[in-house]
Amino acid sequence: MALLLVTAPLPPAPVGGDYGWAVWSSDGRKLRSQGSAPPALLPSSDEVILGVPAAMLSWHAVTLPQGSLSGAVKLRSVLAGLLEDRLLDDPEQLHFALEPTARVGIPVWVAACSRPWLRSVVQALEGAGRRVTRIIPEFVPQPAGAAPMLFAIGEPGTAQLVVCDSEGVTLLPLDAAGAALVGPVPEGAAVLAEPAVAELAESLLGRRVPIVKPAARWWQASQAPWDLAQFDLASTGRARAGKKLAAIWRTLWHGPEWRFARWGALALLVAQLIGLNAWAWKERSALDNKRAAVNNILRQTFPSVQLVVDAPVQMAREVATLQQATGGVSAIDLEPMLSAVATSLPPGRVPTAIDYTAGQLRLRGLGLQPSEASRIAATLSARGYGARSEGDLLLVQAEAQR
Repeated sequence: MALLLVTAPLPPAPVGGDYGWAVWSSDGRKLRSQGSAPPALLPSSDEVILGVPAAMLSWHAVTLPQGSLSGAVKLRSVLAGLLEDRLLDDPEQLHFALEPTARVGIPVWVAACSRPWLRSVVQALEGAGRRVTRIIPEFVPQPAGAAPMLFAIGEPGTAQLVVCDSEGVTLLPLDAAGAALVGPVPEGAAVLAEPAVAELAESLLGRRVPIVKPAARWWQASQAPWDLAQFDLASTGRARAGKKLAAIWRTLWHGPEWRFARWGALALLVAQLIGLNAWAWKERSALDNKRAAVNNILRQTFPSVQLVVDAPVQMAREVATLQQATGGVSAIDLEPMLSAVATSLPPGRVPTAIDYTAGQLRLRGLGLQPSEASRIAATLSARGYGARSEGDLLLVQAEAQR
């Protein structure tokens, strides 16, 4: 299964213009292809992830009051109220997204971006048949206590220095002024640069900077648990649950950290299959041995039986035949069957016709109701006979014969 990662064009570029794209293998180990194209010409894929550039997002730390997570409508109103004094735009024109582990009473991050712009981007992709399954930010704040991360991105004329730390995400120009604002790079901080600006970043920061390609950087961004498709972009609770389950499945099935767990689960499954097959073979062998023993008993007791199809039924028939030949009375004879039926019929019910042939007794003229026929069948079943009603006919025969 391939994964298509699409990056939205920045304004003033039209939302129907070219989108950067990269097709990755599902485990993220192989970049299959990349390029830029309008929505209608993007490659087809089972999963489409939309990336929102850092320039389109602002980050805000808020503390949610009690009860604010009880519903999407209420939560959006709470966020609009908490952020109203910090935003330059009308809250109604902004799209909000909470961090994945948001809880009330503790500071949480909220990402905000232009609502009309994001909706138009999603509509442009889905109108071209590319259904967006997830929306990710290009950069996210670092957890409290984690070392900051610095990224040098862009082209030499428009290069930017992105600082991701516990204070949020900050975009600075990649020049002397921006480097001065950052100051000395903190000990333990990770610094990466795109190939086009790697040399500039090294000269400004005074240190060697590892190179990361834009496609790889976006893939790393997709591994974060963030999903900006919230509120009106996640139309139903089922859609949100489906996306969450899909994200969990991707992590378990393709995440490198779960590789040994996957191998262990596979080994356990193979062991279970081998064990079940061995157990089934053993049970089948035991059943075959028992069936062969019963067949041998039938052939030894009645040598005239050459072909064994159903040993218990054939045994019962041979015993009945032997009883008849020696003058004995068996369960399939007329007298025992009439006796059993007589004790089962409702009082006052007498058949108008009796027909007995080869262990089958037919009684007519009883006028039984369905409930009465059911009770008679249950009573006769306890005595080893089967009975069924067919219109005015009651058919009785021994269970072994059936």
